[in-house]
Amino acid sequence: MKYTVEFDKEDDGRWIAEVMEISGALVYGNSKDEALAKAEALTLRVLAERLENGEKLPEELSISFKSA
Repeated sequence: MKYTVEFDKEDDGRWIAEVMEISGALVYGNSKDEALAKAEALTLRVLAERLENGEKLPEELSISFKSA
């Protein structure tokens, strides 16, 4: 599984990171690196919850992140 994280910078200086493959996965950080770390953590939480609830993941579990 590969996840794409897109970034945008708010007028107040905060960074928004959105994981494109997970609907609603949007986080804020004070820096781009912080936003990326939060996006990665959120993605892992979503995947863990899906596994705990018995949802089948689309393929063998191997995770990587790519900044867009």
